[in-house]
Amino acid sequence: MGARPSLFTPDVDRYLLHDEGEEIIDEVTKHPVCMIVPGLITIAGVTIMASSVLVGSFWYLLVILGLLVSVYGLVRLHIRYMDRFVITNMRVFRVDGVITRHVATMPLSRILDISVTTPLLGMVFNYGHFVFESAAADQGVKHVTYVRDPNRRDLIIQGVIQRAGIRAVAIPGHTIDGT
Repeated sequence: MGARPSLFTPDVDRYLLHDEGEEIIDEVTKHPVCMIVPGLITIAGVTIMASSVLVGSFWYLLVILGLLVSVYGLVRLHIRYMDRFVITNMRVFRVDGVITRHVATMPLSRILDISVTTPLLGMVFNYGHFVFESAAADQGVKHVTYVRDPNRRDLIIQGVIQRAGIRAVAIPGHTIDGT
């Protein structure tokens, strides 16, 4: 039996089907832009703690409040760090969570459509959000947000699907029946 999941690293390699020849094509971390708000929360907590020296007799309340705010910001940062989207030669899967680990998987053969949404800030900072449509009514991987370089990642997935022979290649001037 393998090692237990770590609280500090996503360790996506442990979820691979090594005996079946599964290999990681791309491991996608969250874009740094999604770290801004938790980072600001952490800085605000540190600022609250630092301001405790300016207060009189109840300084310790500001230290406790600042510590709680800082820990909350650090936890939010760690949750985003642990969230990974993985493209393999057989499937796509997402690993997220710290205390409770969640793994959602979709075989390449089940992917019917991938929608990529790039908001205005995403165009500036090169990130986007994926929505996967599957043949299954209830699917594991549906939304993947803050994907770095979304157009390249979409092409990687499409290329892996083509190489796996899951979708037929359209040949100009030919119909499906070969005429």
